Amino acid sequence: MISRRLAPLALGVAVVLGATGCSMISPQATTIEYSASDGVNVPASGPLKIRNAMVIANEDGTLGNLVAAIVNDTDEPQTLNVGVGGRVATVQVPARTAVSLGVDEDPLLIDALGVKPGETVDMAFQSGDGAGVEIAVPVLDGTLPQYAEFVPVAAPVIG
Repeated sequence: MISRRLAPLALGVAVVLGATGCSMISPQATTIEYSASDGVNVPASGPLKIRNAMVIANEDGTLGNLVAAIVNDTDEPQTLNVGVGGRVATVQVPARTAVSLGVDEDPLLIDALGVKPGETVDMAFQSGDGAGVEIAVPVLDGTLPQYAEFVPVAAPVIG
């Protein structure tokens, strides 16, 4: 008699464990960090956070504009050093703010880029006492309407 009462309970426990057991050992997709747009998020390179970094280049890849968001969560102004091809430029980021190159500020123009759209360019980012990090940044063109305004046509800033 007792076994008849426990049978539905045991069956219910087996069904619940069978239906949810996979989630106990599978990674949750919402906990995996990734770059949600066309650019890349730069791993920790000091106190500044660099998000959605990309270079928008002209058709032959001779000029490129670095477009990115730079976040300063610290209580002091910080300087971001950006290196490409042995050349370095700096961006000043006030305390507790975000600077958006291409929106709030002009993008950094790279002369003699030498990388065509569709490829990547190795760039170095460093701020504060951080050692810096080198990362492959995607090079795009103005084919997509949201990037057309960033195709470079001016004198170089990095160069």
